[in-house]
Amino acid sequence: MKPHALVAHPDNAIVWHEDQLFLLDQRALPAETRFVVCENAAETARAIKDMVVRGAPAIGVTAAYGVVLSVRDHFQRSPADWRPGVDQDLKVLAAARPTAINLFWALERMRELLDQLDQLDPVPALLIEALRIHREDVAANQAMGDLGAALIEGPTDVITHCNAGALATGGYGTALGVVRSAYAAGKLGRVYADETRPWLQGSRLTAWELDQSGIPVTVQADNVAASLMARGGIGWVIVGSDRIAANGDVCNKIGTYGLAVLARYHGVRFMVAAPTSTIDLSVARGADIPIEERAADEVLSCGGTRVGPEAVGAHNPVFDVTPAELVDVIVTERGVIEQPTAEKLAALMAQR
Repeated sequence: MKPHALVAHPDNAIVWHEDQLFLLDQRALPAETRFVVCENAAETARAIKDMVVRGAPAIGVTAAYGVVLSVRDHFQRSPADWRPGVDQDLKVLAAARPTAINLFWALERMRELLDQLDQLDPVPALLIEALRIHREDVAANQAMGDLGAALIEGPTDVITHCNAGALATGGYGTALGVVRSAYAAGKLGRVYADETRPWLQGSRLTAWELDQSGIPVTVQADNVAASLMARGGIGWVIVGSDRIAANGDVCNKIGTYGLAVLARYHGVRFMVAAPTSTIDLSVARGADIPIEERAADEVLSCGGTRVGPEAVGAHNPVFDVTPAELVDVIVTERGVIEQPTAEKLAALMAQR
């Protein structure tokens, strides 16, 4: 019988339990609910790279726990000389996914604490910090949920893309956090979840997560959104983000840009819900964000069956960039930015 901590639920996608890191394997959902155990930094990095865990905030939280595992591993083996091995592990973790800034944010936060530690056993302090990062992410998502829901005049239906829910975060969710809060307030009728090719995060993960929460959800192919907007009844498109540039350009799952263009044409408002850890003021504009490319086979196969000709390749960027001028509002845990600009983002990030 599974302990309560390991019940497969969207809010339990990342669990630190009995000094081990458990990750709900998002590759298997919804057909199977299983946990992957990570016992060291290399296994944690592999889980991030192989999409066991995905979503920018969730990747950051997972990486923080990965640092704890790394230090515990090297400290047990060499108490007097553990730092070189940890430094190498930090590089491995940082290389797992190139686009989501939360990964690097979390690693830098853990590194800053590492540099301050001089006690005999550094693991307890690092674990406290990783748990704090996890708790802070959930609290930020709940705050974003309330702020985003306050902007919605209901009842209305919404479209979401990819999965920016509890599964993609430490818990509650960013875009789906807004959905959860809006539904609880009686402002939301139904969510239309884009299937989100090629990994089908919408049909596999968002639909499962909303169904688990009792929120009405309908899956649609990515190319249905335009006709659905034209029919009327859609008030918002609500998405998350993997990195937001200093000028307000939003990097998110491939297909988000096209959805924003459609929303603008049809008079549908476009909301991005993301924690401030996703905002990267060191990148001036979206064109400067590195875009991860994955294997062509992900596009040319479906369910393990090849659907494209063997001799044909595929273009498979994981993310695209939505220009700031197509974004009506960015919702963060610190507040809301309408019609985002570089000046507005800088002012928000200057808040303490």
